Amino acid sequence: MSGQELSELHLAELHARAAERGIEGYRLLRREELIERLSEEEDEGRGWRFGRRRRRGGDDEGAQTIVAPSADEPARVETEEAEEEEREERAARRRRRGRRGRERERLAPEPTDEEAEAEEAEEGREEAEAEEVVGVLELTRQRHGFLRGDGLAARDDDVYVSASQVRRCELRPGDVVRGPARAPRRGERHRALIHVDQVNGGEPQEEGRPDFDSFTPVPPTRRIRIGYGADPLVRAIDKLVPLAYGQRVLVRAAPRSGRTTVLRALAKELAATGADIEVLLIDERPEEVPAWREAVPNATFALAPADLPPREQVRVAELALERARRQVEAGRDVILICDSLSRLSVAAGGVAEVKRLFGSGRELAEEDAGSLTVIATVFAIGEDGGDAERAVITTENALITLDPELAAQGAEPPLRVAECHAKGEDALLDSFALSSLRDLRRELAELDPAAAVRRLRERA
Repeated sequence: MSGQELSELHLAELHARAAERGIEGYRLLRREELIERLSEEEDEGRGWRFGRRRRRGGDDEGAQTIVAPSADEPARVETEEAEEEEREERAARRRRRGRRGRERERLAPEPTDEEAEAEEAEEGREEAEAEEVVGVLELTRQRHGFLRGDGLAARDDDVYVSASQVRRCELRPGDVVRGPARAPRRGERHRALIHVDQVNGGEPQEEGRPDFDSFTPVPPTRRIRIGYGADPLVRAIDKLVPLAYGQRVLVRAAPRSGRTTVLRALAKELAATGADIEVLLIDERPEEVPAWREAVPNATFALAPADLPPREQVRVAELALERARRQVEAGRDVILICDSLSRLSVAAGGVAEVKRLFGSGRELAEEDAGSLTVIATVFAIGEDGGDAERAVITTENALITLDPELAAQGAEPPLRVAECHAKGEDALLDSFALSSLRDLRRELAELDPAAAVRRLRERA
């Protein structure tokens, strides 16, 4: 690990690494000295391993090996002698540092009773002044984490979670964690979580946690009930494309096709069903965010606006998906609305993240599990050249296609009715409703697009 990476670690993590490497007197070192010592240990460790591989004859592909005919024997001997001298010098440096560390510990006075009482009082004061926090856990490569706040972007007031807490409570990325947090101590950058009180709204589980990928996916069968008093736009969409928990709903959109209006109306009405609504906005204009919050105040948001670097946009999207998965593991029905997969493809430089996010939508067979419904847009014309749509077009089980010409005429919803469908409709509708839907489609197919939308609104 480089010095830069070490400098980003919490002081407790640095102490844990120093203890593992047997650095004596590490608690008496300043943060900068401790990072320097750890960097030296890392460098020496790499050098020793590399030297050993060379002497073994190049166990790793591409290793520099001096294995030669007898004429080159002096070169090999000279190299081994140089390596032996280097090892002896490193050992001498370690002995000198060890003596200095022991001397510091010897000279350091034992804490008096008053100092011990003062330390206990300080810990008690931190506990008393701790603030209750809740956030979404993001894990680092070093297995400690941070609790991210509303929107999931990294901020200075995020709360540090130690690796030991992550291990003890089996915490995973996307867990919603609640507990008290203390103020940063000297040499620390962030507040720190004192202990974990709740994980995803329940008690922390030390073993036996369910895993999203271990559940059994099944075809969607539970219809999402849209009330009679719902927005006519949403009722018309649901009439033509029956919505159900666990669907993967792909929304094809073109510029100025009314996608934002449609998505907000869907989010507002779906929130009224009792499902957990999560809205993921990628590369969206910053001024759109307040309008979304006003339209769907009960939703949770993952915001990766246009002023974020692409890498940060992908990080927010990944954490949003993990949060949705953790809620499903806890038995909730989650509806993830993503705008858009095309922009995620551009930010990620490929479609791997697109396929994982959209493909996570599913109904689950286990009784104690919830469901994840994904409603995501793709752009007919976009910077990704249609890559996102091609990556997922065969995996959707509901398709909604928006028409920019109808949107320009003020038609609601601006649907191309011939290009809207839901798979497995016989499992979602009774025989009478299924027959009525087929009759409606035959009727709409005989009308021009604008008249078809008007007739759909009348029947909704």
